[in-house]
Amino acid sequence: MGLPPPATTLPAEPARIVPSRAAARELITTRITATSAEPTVGAEIEWLILDPADPRRRPALPEIEAALGPWAPPIGGRSAPLPGGSVVTIEPGGQIELSSAPAATTRELLAALREDARLLAARLSDRRLVLGCAAADTGRAPERILDAPRYRAMESVFDRNGPMGRIMMNNTAAVQPCVGPGSTPAESEARWQMLNAIGPALIAAFAASPRVAGGAAGRWASQRMRAWFTLDPSRTRLPAGCTLGEDYAEWALDVPLLCVRSKGEQWAAPPGLALGAWIEQGTRSPIGRAATVTDVDYHLTTLFPPVRPKGFFEIRYLDQQPDQQWDIPVAVVAALVSCPAAVEHAHGIAEPTASSWARAARLGTRDPGLARAASDLLMLAASHCEDTTIAARIEQLARPQTTTARAGAQ
Repeated sequence: MGLPPPATTLPAEPARIVPSRAAARELITTRITATSAEPTVGAEIEWLILDPADPRRRPALPEIEAALGPWAPPIGGRSAPLPGGSVVTIEPGGQIELSSAPAATTRELLAALREDARLLAARLSDRRLVLGCAAADTGRAPERILDAPRYRAMESVFDRNGPMGRIMMNNTAAVQPCVGPGSTPAESEARWQMLNAIGPALIAAFAASPRVAGGAAGRWASQRMRAWFTLDPSRTRLPAGCTLGEDYAEWALDVPLLCVRSKGEQWAAPPGLALGAWIEQGTRSPIGRAATVTDVDYHLTTLFPPVRPKGFFEIRYLDQQPDQQWDIPVAVVAALVSCPAAVEHAHGIAEPTASSWARAARLGTRDPGLARAASDLLMLAASHCEDTTIAARIEQLARPQTTTARAGAQ
């Protein structure tokens, strides 16, 4: 989604039993780490689908599929590639996600995404539907329109912690930049640490969901991220200082299973059973069989940390932007990983606010420290952006953050 996974030779047999926690740790580390000499960038852009004649109506799945025509994906799957190389998926609440092909430059990426987004908008318009460019649905109660075993299981697990899971699944939309790994393991680790450290400041900079239908009381700059942080912290928050590789693998092994794929329609997992415990128990586990390579790979798709390593880095903490301004956060992230010097500089800027995740979602740039870090990161990104027009737009966005920081310091 955004970038292809790296090629791997370990292991080839999806049905092979994973015999031990150590073997699982090695497998996970192989899946999530990579190096690449060639820079790549991608993105996943989500939109709400709206009926402008009746904004409180949620279009049904057959309507959306009819509008997409030859690019309608199977439930839980992806469409054929669009002319710009992107593929379409449909999210549980009917949101459309456009996942780009990998590109060598930000300019190429954005041009391809815009081409494919225009095609989608035109097809939807023919059916009197529109791409709603907002991070949160403020007019419709959360409602799942996709009936698939994964989503039923997900909904059931998230319901244990309240309504936030349904809000996230059905009433939110994100911009998810994807950037390739470094050319060496050390460079990949530096990118990983930086992309996590800048998360709170960029949440604040791009917070665009102060309201969401069905949400809890209280003023939050990003209700979308509030939902993510609340719905299941065991799978959405990494431990402090988590390194890429074995630390992440150990965390993944300790996260309870969200669901277990089967031939039937019920994929519910025994509550509280972690992947590592399943592997250790084998056929004695409540599932009644040993875990396979496929099970480990699937479990990784049910983890939702702010940055998800997949052989590349998927950044999950950015709200969709109003007025089709989704290209700005994509360009910002791409610029901040454009060279080792930018990575190091960005990490230094973000270090004072690197742990302020909830504060960023709640206060945004009303927090002076976050506003200052956001402004400095945006200015740094502008200085490394390859497109002068987008660089100017990033600088313009940075100025209000600076004003907010100064006002808070007085």
